[in-house]
Amino acid sequence: MTTVTAPSARASEAAGIRRGPIGRLVDRTGSGAVQVLLVLIAVFWLVPTLGLLVVSLRDETANNSSGWWTVFTKPAQITFENYSNLLGTTFTPSFWNTVLITVPATLLVIAIAAMAAYAFAWIEFPGRDAVFLVVIALLVVPIQIALIPIAKLYGTFGIFGSIPGVVLFHVAFGLPFAIFLLRNFFAGIPKELLEAARMDGAEEWRIFATVVFPLAKPAIASLGIFQFLWVWNDLLVALVFANSNNQPMTKALQSEMRQFGTNVDILAPGAFLSLIIPLVLFFAFQRYFVQGLLAGSVK
Repeated sequence: MTTVTAPSARASEAAGIRRGPIGRLVDRTGSGAVQVLLVLIAVFWLVPTLGLLVVSLRDETANNSSGWWTVFTKPAQITFENYSNLLGTTFTPSFWNTVLITVPATLLVIAIAAMAAYAFAWIEFPGRDAVFLVVIALLVVPIQIALIPIAKLYGTFGIFGSIPGVVLFHVAFGLPFAIFLLRNFFAGIPKELLEAARMDGAEEWRIFATVVFPLAKPAIASLGIFQFLWVWNDLLVALVFANSNNQPMTKALQSEMRQFGTNVDILAPGAFLSLIIPLVLFFAFQRYFVQGLLAGSVK
C-alpha cells in the first residue's frame, strides 16, 4: 500500500527542507480523518457552552429537578424570563462598564505597543537594547505586588475607583508582553521593504503606517484577542480598583454569588453573556489569530 503525501510536504521534501513539528502538523491536518477528529474535538469543547446556554434558558425549578440535556425532549422548559430579570438589575450597567474598560485597554495597548515595537526593531537610538531588556524584565513582575502602591497613587490623583484607573492599570501591565510580541514579529519583516520605502522618501511614521502595520495584522489580531480576553475576564483588578458604580461584569457576578449563593437563574444568564462576546470575537478573528501563532513556524 502506498503512502499519500500532502502536496506541501512533497514540495518541502523535494526542496530538501526539513520541516519542524508544527509544520508537519499543519500538513497532516489536510487529511479527512484528522479534520473529522478536529471537528469532534471542537464539538466536545463547545458542550459546556451549550450546557450553560440551556441552563440560562430554564427556570430555577427545572434546573433543580433535572439535567440541562432534558430540554431536548421537553423544549417547553425554555424561557427568556431569566434574561429579562437579569437585565432589569444592576447587570446592564456592569456590561457597559466592562465594554468601557476592555475596548480602550485593548486599543491603547495595541497602538502604544506597535509604535514601541517598531522603534525597538528598526530605529537606532542610544540605550535601545538596555531599554528593551527592561521591558522584558517587566514580564515577570506579578500584578499583586503593584496593587497597593498603585492604589495609593490613584488616591493621590483622585482616580481610585474610576474606570480610567482600571483602564490605565490594564494598559500598564499589558504593554510588556505586547511590545515583546510585536517587536519579534516586526524584526522578521524583510529589511529591503523598509529600505525601499526610505529611498522613496518616506519618513519613519509613514513607513510604520503603510508598510509595517498592514503586514503585522496577524500578530496584532493575536495580541488584540489575548488582551481583550485578559481584560474582559479580569476579576482581581476590578475588585481592587473599581467601585460599585463602575464595576464590570465579573465583579457584578461575584457580588451576586455572595448575596444569593446558588441563584442559578441569575448567575447562568450573566455568565453566558460574559462568555458569548469573547467567543464571537475569537471566531471572527480566528483566521488572523492562527496566522499570528504560526508565523515563522512554517517555511
